Amino acid sequence: MGKTTDRMEFEKQDSFGIGAPNEAFAKYFIGNSYLKPLTEPGKSPVFLANVTFEPGCRNNWHTHRADKGGGQLLICTAGEGWYQEEGEEAVSLVPGMVITIPANVKHWHGAKRDSWFSHIAVELPGDNTRTEWHKTVDDDVYAKL
Repeated sequence: MGKTTDRMEFEKQDSFGIGAPNEAFAKYFIGNSYLKPLTEPGKSPVFLANVTFEPGCRNNWHTHRADKGGGQLLICTAGEGWYQEEGEEAVSLVPGMVITIPANVKHWHGAKRDSWFSHIAVELPGDNTRTEWHKTVDDDVYAKL
């Protein structure tokens, strides 16, 4: 298991299911992403969702802002992807990896060009949390990964 461009094969690997098209946030992604909430907002102190990216899909640079606490965890579950913090080298993501993203750190994440990718996104509680969206990930920079 691992890299695959075949959606049916990928769906066999993704035990949480890819969910519905992520239309509410589509303007912050290059390519198609899918969202499957795993907890119901308001019924748990943390929100978890399985986020799936088609091959080549990635989100824009963004920052999870918080005055105190906050941030995000990514729990990689299927396929292969990328994570990058501003000013740092990109990190190759594979199932079983956990990425801890502190509040107020500019970053992006998404699938590799040749693989579907899923992670569970965990929004960490904090004071005055919000997501600030920035520019897209440059196509030339992404193509070199």
